[in-house]
Amino acid sequence: MARRIDYSARYKHTPKEVYNAFTNRDYWDARIEEMRKYSENHIEHFDVNDDGIDIVLHHILPRSELPEIAQTVMKKDMVITRKESYTPFGEPTTGTYEASIPAGPGSLTGTMKLFATETGCTFRTSSEAKVYLPFIGGKLEQLMLVNLIDLFRAEAEITETWLSQH
Repeated sequence: MARRIDYSARYKHTPKEVYNAFTNRDYWDARIEEMRKYSENHIEHFDVNDDGIDIVLHHILPRSELPEIAQTVMKKDMVITRKESYTPFGEPTTGTYEASIPAGPGSLTGTMKLFATETGCTFRTSSEAKVYLPFIGGKLEQLMLVNLIDLFRAEAEITETWLSQH
């Protein structure tokens, strides 16, 4: 059974300013550099064209830093490939993401929506975690989603700081 969770990052900037950051390789490089405080990261692919934005990120989490329940499933460092795609700028701008782990027993997918608010804009992410393991699947799904919220919160703070400085 899949578990779902939503996270909303609120910015004092316009949707166009946030989207423009997403189209800027310097933004992604700064975000990756800041996220290296938590895990090894790099950008595998970055493309902006008339169809929108496509980016592929790699996150490497040492097995020794994973919770015990995750270590029972992962016998090596966890390598997460995260693919994000955004439509061209519009009201709203939408996107999708998927995160995969080689030989991982599940999936993590989501949708994203960037839209205007009275005070700036909101970037809402709706995520779904599925783990196909009896007995511990639900616990791992919940663990994934809780950690995902922490990740999204950190990324939102980086985005806000980057926008304020540019």
